[in-house]
This record gives sequence, C-alpha cells and structure tokens, in this order.
Amino acid sequence: MSDPASKRETFRRLHESGCFVIPNPWDVGSARYLARLGFKALATTSSGFAWSRGRPDNGISIDDALRHFEDVARSVEIPINGDFEGGFAIDPSQVGANVRRAVTTGIAGISIEDSTGDAARPLFAFGLAVDRVRAACKAVAGTGVLLTARSEGFIVGRPDLDETLRRLTAYAEAGADCLYAPGIKTPEEIAAVVRAVAPRPVNVLVGGPHTTVAELARLGVRRISVGGALARTAWGGFMSAASEIASHGTFRGLAAAAPFADLEALFK
Repeated sequence: MSDPASKRETFRRLHESGCFVIPNPWDVGSARYLARLGFKALATTSSGFAWSRGRPDNGISIDDALRHFEDVARSVEIPINGDFEGGFAIDPSQVGANVRRAVTTGIAGISIEDSTGDAARPLFAFGLAVDRVRAACKAVAGTGVLLTARSEGFIVGRPDLDETLRRLTAYAEAGADCLYAPGIKTPEEIAAVVRAVAPRPVNVLVGGPHTTVAELARLGVRRISVGGALARTAWGGFMSAASEIASHGTFRGLAAAAPFADLEALFK
C-alpha cells in the first residue's frame, strides 16, 4: 500500500482543480468496494459508522473513531478523509491535541464541525468556533493532512446563509484548506459559498437526487460527498427486506441482494 505522505500529496492535488466525488464508506468492506469502482478518495461518515456499531450519530468515542480511521486508511490505496465530528472536545487546545492523535492514523484529510450538540445553542459562539479551527489547523501544520472546516447551521436548525458565509470566511482566514456547509442545496446558496471563500475549495453534501456532479462543477464546487446517504441506502434495503419477512413471511426483498459470488470475489 502507498504510504500516508503519498496519499496526502495526492489528496491535496485533487483539491487544486476540477470537481471530484468523495463518497462515504462506513466500514472496511464498503471502502474497498468504493475504491474498486475507481473513486479517487473516500471520506468516513460519523453517522454511518455509528449505525454500524448500533449507536446514534455522535455516539462513538474518540478511541473508536481513531481505530476506524486507521482501519479504513490501511484497507485501500487511495486517500481517506476522517469525519472527526467536533474534534471530541470543546476547548481549542484539546481539539488540537485530538487532531494530532488523528493524524497518526494515516488519514489524508480531516474535518472539524462547529456544532455543539445542544439544541438550544446548536453552534459554538463565533470566536470560539474560529479558535477551534485555528487550533486544528495548527495541529496538522507540516503533516500534509488537509483540514476541512464545516459550518453546520443549515443542518442544526440555523439556516442563515449570511452567518454561514461569515463563519466559513473566518475559517478560511484561520487556515482551513477546504470549506463545507452541509445542508446548502440551492444553486444560489452554493454559488455564494464558493464566491465567499475563493480560491479555497468547497465541499458540498449531496444526500438525494436533487443535483448532479456536472451541475455542481458548473457552480465551482471542487468536492462532493454524500455523508451517511450510502449507509442509509444500505439500511433501507436491509430494513425493507427484514420487515417483509417479519410482517408477511415472504422473501421478495431478497431478490435485490448482491450475488454471493460477487461479494466473495470482491474480498478475496
């Protein structure tokens, strides 16, 4: 397998021009399949991984997350971006210390969020949020790891575009390599984010069939992820087939199952 330094260099080059999809596996098997399809990089999903462990999103410990990063990074030849949620800490210095731990897992990139998990105050205060990003940037300095800063307002009940732009711009000025506002969907919102942080690359989350790679590329988006959507798709098929068996005693849902031989061939 290629070494972490080579993967990090490759990952940075991907962000320099064009538009690429960075899909989100939730375990080693799904990572290996996505790599087989020819994707140039992958990103872990905190929700997909948590569900695979029978836990809700943000219900995984930092030690479990770091082991997951290491397992996935070692399993494929392409770069991996680690979904590091909020850095598993509030204080900027502790965020930085945790990011330094994550760097040792072999990931090529890492993302930090500004959401608190508190419904009453879902986003960290602006100054604290910027300091957290700055600490994360300092932690990856000199390692080659690419830092993505996320502003979560659109998915935590604060869909304020002006505030999102203010935060992302500040995160870019604090040193973030890539900017990301999950939940923005309209061409106007996306174009506004791209303009605000240019020339820094922008990641857009796609969780449904409302757009295409070509459309996002025209808007200047550099990177497209799907978050937990592939995991939800897998869970949707499983839940439908299992519910049919439990409720009706029939097995029509199993007709969509991947052939046994195909899966065996993938993992040999």
